[in-house]
Amino acid sequence: MAHQHEHNYHDHNHHHHAVPSGELNSAFIIGIILNFTFVIIEVVVGIVNNSLSLLSDAGHNLADVGTLALSLLAFRMMKIKSNERFTYGYKKTSVFVALINSVVLLVSIGAIVFEAFQRLYKPEPTQGSTIAIVAGIGIIINGVSALLFMRNKEKDLNIKSAYLHLLSDAAVSFGLVIGGIIIIYTGWYIIDSILSLVIAGVILASTWNLLRDSLRLSLDAVPTGISIENIRNMALKIKGVKDLHHIHIWAISTNENALTAHLVLPEGTTNAEEAEIKHILKHELEHNNIHHITLESEHAGEACKEEKC
Repeated sequence: MAHQHEHNYHDHNHHHHAVPSGELNSAFIIGIILNFTFVIIEVVVGIVNNSLSLLSDAGHNLADVGTLALSLLAFRMMKIKSNERFTYGYKKTSVFVALINSVVLLVSIGAIVFEAFQRLYKPEPTQGSTIAIVAGIGIIINGVSALLFMRNKEKDLNIKSAYLHLLSDAAVSFGLVIGGIIIIYTGWYIIDSILSLVIAGVILASTWNLLRDSLRLSLDAVPTGISIENIRNMALKIKGVKDLHHIHIWAISTNENALTAHLVLPEGTTNAEEAEIKHILKHELEHNNIHHITLESEHAGEACKEEKC
């Protein structure tokens, strides 16, 4: 009875943060179509009017189309059932997709900054009115796309990244409208390059957090918002729990977490009491967004074999 393993209690799995897949599927597909159409408009108009800020924004929006497409793929992969070789299924794909997305965006920033500095020294004429009109369309497209993800943005890292990118795109488009109007009235073509650098700054700000979070999750760090100390303190408040140690918490996907731990019970705890304590503890853990739980029980006075105990 000393070492009883209890594995992944799916039957008692609330999924407090379940993401509605049909609604999200549509959100991603509509977002991809709208944004890809806008990329084509920006590229054509940017080339015809020689506007670097429009072409920079097109590159940024194209990266976002890629982000949305990869996130959609990750959600599809998360639905694939686990098997003998991939015991958690393909859920971790969502973490790697978030990481790839952030790296792609950082590369696009480098390209925009390089080109903008080239043009700062040699500003080229461009149509302010055209920039303002196209950017105005961008505000509508990005705003509508961002709204599609607003409701579920706190439930998953990939949804949050899609929402933040689309929102920052709308803000960038607003900046381009202002820039276009300034060019119309002043003829300061250098504004085009300055706006490109501002766009790069906006992308960097929104990408940095995504890169940090996805890198942490891919290295199996404790997910943001979960504290091992808090989990241990919560467990110690449960009647019959002497200690909870050797705790490991990691992300299986961008919205599912797992925990393994050693649960110390008083000497003489009966099987029924042990089952009840574990039941209560698992319920509390699920409220802390931890769903895949493995507990190894030991009794007070026993020596724990693990070096970290």
